[in-house]
Amino acid sequence: MRNAAMILGVISGLIGMIVGFFGYGYVEVINHFGDIEGVAEQVENPDLIQAASIIAPLLAIVGGAMAHARALIAGILLLLSAAGMYYAFGFGVFTMFPIAFAGVAGVLGLAAGKPDEPKAHF
Repeated sequence: MRNAAMILGVISGLIGMIVGFFGYGYVEVINHFGDIEGVAEQVENPDLIQAASIIAPLLAIVGGAMAHARALIAGILLLLSAAGMYYAFGFGVFTMFPIAFAGVAGVLGLAAGKPDEPKAHF
């Protein structure tokens, strides 16, 4: 379960980075050039989009990277990443895989109940 959480977490972070690049870039383009009525308009909360574009993929990559050593903390970070991507970008064609991968990886990280250390994390 730890291996699956690691792989899914890193993959969701990498795909989430692509979504984040476009989200952050869209906000910056509209800030620079202005709205184009009916074609390209500024999002409702641009600061949220820009913050989530950086933080959510970062949480997924960090959670995936630490899934072997600290599965509980990794699972929490991965679930926070999935929630952040869902809250900021919604569930759509380009976000369904990073959200689903981070969510499944988070559940797997939480379910990895047998730790490598003698002290359980539950």
